[in-house]
Amino acid sequence: MKFSFVFLLVLALSATAGEKKKYGKPLTLKEKTPISVILSQPEKFDGKRVQVEGTVVGVCAKQGCWIKIAEGKDSASIRFKVEDGVIVFPTSLKGKQVVAEGIVSVKTQSKEELIQHVEKHAKEEGTTFDSSAVTGPQTTIQLQGEGVVVVR
Repeated sequence: MKFSFVFLLVLALSATAGEKKKYGKPLTLKEKTPISVILSQPEKFDGKRVQVEGTVVGVCAKQGCWIKIAEGKDSASIRFKVEDGVIVFPTSLKGKQVVAEGIVSVKTQSKEELIQHVEKHAKEEGTTFDSSAVTGPQTTIQLQGEGVVVVR
């Protein structure tokens, strides 16, 4: 009797060990778009659904409502943002390889809007921000997040 319970427990654990952790909606696109291409041609992708792959280099520590994904160690990253509470990303995702899908959003913010935006994110990340570093309007590019799969 004990043997069959242990066997079933081991079988159940091994079946779930190979499953990939998923957040949000299932991924639907078949092709990935390099983050570097999106960042270099944002107007081409604005409002379009894309799938990207990369390493999580940042996670919202306050509410888990965004992650930053980079293609490589020293490459630029893109923010993958969801509405607060829709998906909650654990900080343990940092360093994990993910495939993510969402809608590209390109917005130009005035100097004042940008200062408010960056101050808010600095507070969320527990970093400091010098508003004198902002010299004018800036365009921000992010993914309005839909779904993420942790691949390793």
